[in-house]
Amino acid sequence: MGDYLVLAISAILVNNILLAQYLGNCPFLGTSKKMETAVGMAAAVVFVLVMAGLITWIVNTFVLQTLGLDYLRTIAFILVIASLVQFVEMFLKKSIPALYAGLGIFLPLITTNCAVMGVCLINVNEEYTFIQALVSSFAYAVGFGLALILFAGVRERVLLGRVPRPLQDTSIALVTAGIISLAFFAFKGMV
Repeated sequence: MGDYLVLAISAILVNNILLAQYLGNCPFLGTSKKMETAVGMAAAVVFVLVMAGLITWIVNTFVLQTLGLDYLRTIAFILVIASLVQFVEMFLKKSIPALYAGLGIFLPLITTNCAVMGVCLINVNEEYTFIQALVSSFAYAVGFGLALILFAGVRERVLLGRVPRPLQDTSIALVTAGIISLAFFAFKGMV
């Protein structure tokens, strides 16, 4: 149980997929202008990342390694992730059309979100067991959501302030992301 807790804390705070490993920056910057959109994207990424982490672990362990097809790992993982994103997109379009419209182009971009693919590859490269892959995928997803929601909150506050013209929009967002990333580096000594 202790090992799983260390793995979770490490994935959420110390090795945060966005702020320490710099994966998944496109949806991070694109959906963080409004808190509602950030929460919706965080929830979608949690679902896709957990499911992708588990399914890709199963595909890798029981299909690719068994048949000696390790070289097809990237293609197989992309197919799994794209299928899951299609499922989420159809679900949101039917169930929550306002969120679907708010996420816009960033919802299909989860397919190419390197954070999702990165976690799937981390699970395989670290040779995690099924339970470890589940904990890792969920914790990385929670870390992604935490960073996205924190960033959206800070970004909403920054929009209310007076920002010099050269630093407006993307520039101040990148500076803010860097400062939040530095704050997360304080957790490096924990694990």
